[in-house]
Amino acid sequence: MILGKNSYVDDSAIIGEDVVIGNNVTIQDNVVIGAGSQIRDGVIIGADSQFGENTFIDYGTIIRENVKVGDNAFIGARCILGEYLVDFIQARDKQKHSTVIGDNAVIRSETILYGENNIGDNFQTGHRVTIREKSKIGRNVRIGTLSDIQGDCLIGDYVNMHSNVHIGQKSIIKNYVWIFPYVVLTNDPNPPSEQLMGVTLEEFSIVATGSIVLPGKVIGRDALVGAGTIVNKDVSEGKVAVGNPVKELGDVTNIKNKTTGEPSYPWRYYFDRGMPWNGIGYDEWEKGK
Repeated sequence: MILGKNSYVDDSAIIGEDVVIGNNVTIQDNVVIGAGSQIRDGVIIGADSQFGENTFIDYGTIIRENVKVGDNAFIGARCILGEYLVDFIQARDKQKHSTVIGDNAVIRSETILYGENNIGDNFQTGHRVTIREKSKIGRNVRIGTLSDIQGDCLIGDYVNMHSNVHIGQKSIIKNYVWIFPYVVLTNDPNPPSEQLMGVTLEEFSIVATGSIVLPGKVIGRDALVGAGTIVNKDVSEGKVAVGNPVKELGDVTNIKNKTTGEPSYPWRYYFDRGMPWNGIGYDEWEKGK
C-alpha cells in the first residue's frame, strides 16, 4: 500500500496489494479495498458516522478526488467514481468536482460515475452503467446494466430503470417512475443543435420497452406508454398511450390483469415489492406519511 500525506486508514480496514491511497484521505471502520485500487486525494470513506463504514471495494476500482462514499456500500471491480469532467481533459489540472454517494449503495462492476453527482441512499446499478456529471438522484433508485444517464438530470426517489436505458440531458424523472429496457429519452429538437429540451416523466408513470420519447414531451402522472411507442406529443395523466405516432386509447383503470382479470392500474394499488408501502398498502402508507 502507498499512503499519501495526512491520510488516515483505520486499523480494521483490509487493504489489498498495490493499493494507492492519496493525500487527505479518510478510511474508517471495516472497509475492504481490493488489490490494485486507487483512492485519490480528498476521498472520504468514513469521515464520520455518516460515511463509509463496512464498505467493500473490489479490485481495480478508482475513486477520484473529492468523492464521499456512504456506509455499507458495495463497489464492484473496475469501477470509476468521480470520473474527470471535460475541464480536466482540457487543463490537465485537478478539479474540485465532488461526488456524494449515500448509504447502502450497490454499484456493480465497470460502472462509471462522473464528478458533480449527488446520489441518495440505497442506490443500485447493474454492470457497466454510465452516469455523467451534474445529476441529482434520489433514494432507492435502481439503474440497470448498460444504461446511460447523460447528465444534468433530476431523478426522484424509488425510480426503476431496467437495462439499456438512455436518458438524455435535462431529463426530469419524478418519484416512483418505471422505465423498461431500451427506452430512449431524447433532448435535441433540431439535431444537431445547442438547444436541449429534456423529457419529463411525472410520478408513477410507466414507459414500456423500446419506446422513444421526443424532446420536451411530458408523460403525465399514472400514464402508461406501451411498448415500442414513439411519443411525439404529451401524454395526459392516467392515460394509456401507444403507437407511432402516439395515440391515447383510454384510461389506465380500464386495463385488467391478464391472469386474474382484476384491475392492474394505477399500479401502486396492486404492486408493492420494494416500495415504502410494502405490506401495508398505498392508502395506509399515504395516511401515515
